[in-house]
Amino acid sequence: MSESTPVEAAGPRPALDKKKTAIMAAVGLLALVLIFVKVIPQIGSYQDAFTAIKAMNAFDIILIVAAVVLYNTVYGFPFMAAVPGLSYPRSFQLNQGAFAISNGVPAGGAFGLGVQYAMLASYEVPPTVATAAIGATGVWSVFVTLGLPVFGLIAITASGAMSDVGKYTYIGILGFAVLLVLIVVFALIMRSEPLAARIGGWANALAKPAFKVVKKDAPDLVPAVLKFRTDTVSLVTRRWHVITVSQVAVSLCQFLIFFAALRGVEGGESPTPFLVAFGAWAVAQIGIMIPITPGGLGTVDAFMISLLTAMGVSGGDATAATLVWRASSFVPQIAIGVISLVSWSRTAARTFAATKPAA
Repeated sequence: MSESTPVEAAGPRPALDKKKTAIMAAVGLLALVLIFVKVIPQIGSYQDAFTAIKAMNAFDIILIVAAVVLYNTVYGFPFMAAVPGLSYPRSFQLNQGAFAISNGVPAGGAFGLGVQYAMLASYEVPPTVATAAIGATGVWSVFVTLGLPVFGLIAITASGAMSDVGKYTYIGILGFAVLLVLIVVFALIMRSEPLAARIGGWANALAKPAFKVVKKDAPDLVPAVLKFRTDTVSLVTRRWHVITVSQVAVSLCQFLIFFAALRGVEGGESPTPFLVAFGAWAVAQIGIMIPITPGGLGTVDAFMISLLTAMGVSGGDATAATLVWRASSFVPQIAIGVISLVSWSRTAARTFAATKPAA
């Protein structure tokens, strides 16, 4: 990416609807209060959790810190995989900044998307390449999130730790069914333009009843689907395997934080088996798909504690490990994301100012 290339606008940047943002923030806050104040105390013990956390030794804390460092390091790779030629520092800055906005701002998904476009524009990434990269990383993230519960149930079954694992089978079936549908639809869109146009037409038919309920005109989704295909097909064909590895690595490194936290709060006596820990963590990730709180905050946590206690982990240890995992995953990363945004904004201001006359 040449330094002399003028910065191009990277496409439309979604604007936040203040009313919807306020409503979503209120709903999300209410959900968090209910989950952490009403739901979690019924399946775990905060008092026992804090007792277990205070009993952790220095080696346990070092392991958690090492896992956090590894996770945040690997978190810098997805956009590097999706944008050939993008340096690791810029990919790291982009993904961390987007995380901070999407997970730290109420209904921040749309705002985070706009910032991603702006950051890629300041890196002199052409608009079509930026659109393809954002689309591919987003789609692959959903694929991994929906695939994890399936592997989680396999791990729980293999561990033999839960006699009534069948009652959670619906989660794996649901996740696998949605994943399969999304993969088939995505593959058909990538296969040919006529198929992409047909799928856009089907999407129009499905969207019309929903828009009638809110008394708004349904948008024509065919052009959007065709544009997505045009922008993405080349990237996916050439880089799908690299994008897949980077997204899976991010998820597995986040699990390592949880596993280190669980081993730390349990101490050296009768530690929870790897398959049990992975199964509970992986199945609980389905909570991310519930768009009430950012990053499944609260929903994933409650589900994870419930699964762990169902497999014999004490309520205090399950709650403690989940709280440590959540704090270690979110707090440092949001701090890194804020620093990344501040650093980028200063550099971007100079870049856009220097290239404005040329543009």
